[in-house]
Amino acid sequence: MGRYTVTEFGRWVKHAGEKTLHAARLNIGPRLMLCFVFITLSMLGGDAVVLWQFHLVRAQAERMNNIDQKLVVLLRVHTSLLTFHDKLEALAQSEDAGRLVTEAGPLRTAVLEDTQRAMAALSLLPSELQRDPAIMPTLLTIQRALPPQLKAIATLATSGDWRAVRLRLANQVHPLESLTSALVEKVAYEAGEQQAQTVMNVRRVQQRVFLIVPMTAALILLIAGTLGLSITRSITRPLARLVEGSKALARGEFQHQVAISGEDELAHLGQVFNDTARRLQDLYATLQSSEDRLRRVIDTIPAHVWSTRPDGSVDFISQRWLESTGLSVQDALGWDWASVVHPEDLARFVAEWRAALAAGEPMESEARLRRADGDYRWWLIRNVPLRDELGNVIKWYGTSIDIEDRKRAEEALRQAQTDLARVSRVTTMGELTAALAHEVNQPIAAAVTNANTCSRWLTRDHPDVEEARAAAMRIVKDGTRAGEIIKRIRLLFQKGTSQRELVDVNEVIREMIVHFRSEATRYDVQIRTALALDLTHVMADRVQLQQVLMNLMLNGMDAMKDMDGTRELAIKSQQAENEQVVVTVSDTGVGLPAQQGDQIFKAFFTTKSHGTGMG
Repeated sequence: MGRYTVTEFGRWVKHAGEKTLHAARLNIGPRLMLCFVFITLSMLGGDAVVLWQFHLVRAQAERMNNIDQKLVVLLRVHTSLLTFHDKLEALAQSEDAGRLVTEAGPLRTAVLEDTQRAMAALSLLPSELQRDPAIMPTLLTIQRALPPQLKAIATLATSGDWRAVRLRLANQVHPLESLTSALVEKVAYEAGEQQAQTVMNVRRVQQRVFLIVPMTAALILLIAGTLGLSITRSITRPLARLVEGSKALARGEFQHQVAISGEDELAHLGQVFNDTARRLQDLYATLQSSEDRLRRVIDTIPAHVWSTRPDGSVDFISQRWLESTGLSVQDALGWDWASVVHPEDLARFVAEWRAALAAGEPMESEARLRRADGDYRWWLIRNVPLRDELGNVIKWYGTSIDIEDRKRAEEALRQAQTDLARVSRVTTMGELTAALAHEVNQPIAAAVTNANTCSRWLTRDHPDVEEARAAAMRIVKDGTRAGEIIKRIRLLFQKGTSQRELVDVNEVIREMIVHFRSEATRYDVQIRTALALDLTHVMADRVQLQQVLMNLMLNGMDAMKDMDGTRELAIKSQQAENEQVVVTVSDTGVGLPAQQGDQIFKAFFTTKSHGTGMG
């Protein structure tokens, strides 16, 4: 039997692996969401079965409680009747008529009240516990017979006939006591039977729970493991092929083709990669001999092109620049070109340009430039120095490429990643799924962008192989980064350790500021930094630090985007004791009430109407 079960499980795992191709027809995000939903439904199903068993136990407990109440009220009536009889018997023996008449009234009232409460309590019990038809008539008999008997006893005591009083107590009151005693014995017997049956039922439920819980846990773990293995393979295998293809492309093996399967993002990336490789293979031979000459034929390149003197003043600018910005040739020469740079980007760009001039090294930057119609668009600006035989810079050549569509695509991607992270953080398994989608999407999106950029460089009238090669190297870097992320996540499943290294926290902060510059521009948020110099490098996981900073910056901008007035996000780093580093992220939003300060690290706690408390 055990060998058969192991064999069947092996076949099931193999069958699940063969289904990877079908899973690859879905995009990565929906694929992970379906896996999460299926596992969650399995867990809810197991919980429902266990909760039903607990419901059965509770029903048995309530039944026992009702039977005990029934017995208690009858015992109280029986006790009251015994007390009533004993007191009257004692008074009859003392032959004190005045005392008997005085004390008989309260005794009768006590017995009648207990009888009335018993009848009311029994009427509230469930119908299945009111099976004995003799209980209510007996109580009614006591309630009706007691007052006349007590009145007759009082009359006989007043007349001095104590022998008749004692006879009436023995013949009329004592039988009532016997009736209640019989009822109590009958109900006590019934309660014992019900208790034994209830104990048996509870034991059966316990046995079922002890069997259901481990079976449910084992089934859910089996399902989760199989789905995780299948989906992980559907992502890691195409990524491995892309990484290998990128390395081959970097080595100049343009004939290399990546095997494509499925219809997800990785398949589309593979198609772009293969198309890029084919184009490079067709064009590389003819482009090598003319590479230097084509760099200077600026009027034929579909981009803004210019040249400057060694001091950075423009001495030539292409017609495309003039048509795009609406400036005249006189206005564009010298340093007057700065008038078309967005005011928020001007100081940073000029500082970077002056730093490149001082160092004599190439520079690359992104800035918004004003078009002739007054709108601003994002451009990728590069400046490269030309040196003489002695190494002195004699000229600077620059180009700018419209990256507005890429910026919008990056902004849309970040928004989609933010929405996906908020939705996928409901359970513990959801957190892991959201982290996987978020971390893998970043290098994939960057690789797609670089692949498209590479394709655009190659589809020009005079393709720029150098730029295409640089884009291909970035694809290699992004593909390798994606592979490392997947490897790190697999280490988490295998109880491995995270990738810890010495990290410059200030550098991570600057990278995240560049990453969220468009987000800050979108919501008119000013980012101010106060970074300590000579900050100690810390041993940490760089990706995890980036995630923490990303959440803090996004939360800060989210808190300010709907408010009026100044929107400022301040990031500060400082050296603490014991070689520790403190990073503070603050914003000018409404803030958090003081009484909620201790709850911010609790899962699912949030003050936002649209938040989930998982950031």
